[in-house]
Order: sequence, then structure tokens, then C-alpha cells
Amino acid sequence: MNRDEILKALAHPVRVNILAWLKEPERHFPMQEHPLDLGVCAGQFERCGLSQSSVSSHLAILQRADLVTTRRLGQWIFYRRNEETIAAFLRDIGTL
Repeated sequence: MNRDEILKALAHPVRVNILAWLKEPERHFPMQEHPLDLGVCAGQFERCGLSQSSVSSHLAILQRADLVTTRRLGQWIFYRRNEETIAAFLRDIGTL
């Protein structure tokens, strides 16, 4: 876990929103055709008012910080929160 990378990733409200949306995918992405247990397809975030390029950039930053994991199925990439990293980060900042 890289605390600095995580803090940089969390510095943008859109990325914080993405993590919140991924925490409750059933609520925020009910129309996804693929099962949500795979994660949320990157294209689904466009429904939340984000362009494809903006989504890609934000997801890449979250992935570099290890806050999300990916799974590729054919042409689709699915994103899930990395709960292990999030928990480690929360424990780490709790010691400050």
C-alpha cells in the first residue's frame, strides 16, 4: 500500500464518488447487463455524466493507487473496489 498514491487518488471528488458508487453497485448501476459480481463495466460510469476519456483517466489513477481491481472479459473491463487496500489505508491513517 502506497499512502501517498492513495492520498493523491482521493484528492479528486470524482474519484471519491467512483469509489462510493463501487461500494453500492446495485444502487448506482442497476441497468448493467453483466452480473455486478463481476464488477462494474467502465462504460457504466458514462451514465453518471462522465466522458469516456475522463472515466478512463480516473479509473487508471484509482488502479495505480491499488484502490480498484480489474477483470477483463472479452472486450469489457470490470472494476471493483480493492477492499483489502482500502482497509489497510484506513488502519494506516488511523495511526497518525
